[in-house]
Amino acid sequence: MADTLMTMAMVFALVGNLFSIVRLVKGPSPIDRTIAIDVLTITSITLIVLLAHFEERFIYVDVAIVYGLLSFLGVLAVARYSEKGF
Repeated sequence: MADTLMTMAMVFALVGNLFSIVRLVKGPSPIDRTIAIDVLTITSITLIVLLAHFEERFIYVDVAIVYGLLSFLGVLAVARYSEKGF
């Protein structure tokens, strides 16, 4: 039962990735594209953690944490640049 739920979560994360890619390509403004990239990273982190669970290699969780921190800093940099420039 738990593996079925994990597989469904992986499918939902992949669908979220597809929708984010569509928004990234179609996004009318740079802010929309930034949000789409942020959603892509969040769903990618979800996929990395689910992969760590399925493979039973929990070192991947550390990779996901570092990826999340770098994504957060990148979004902060873009937000600051779009607000008043560097």
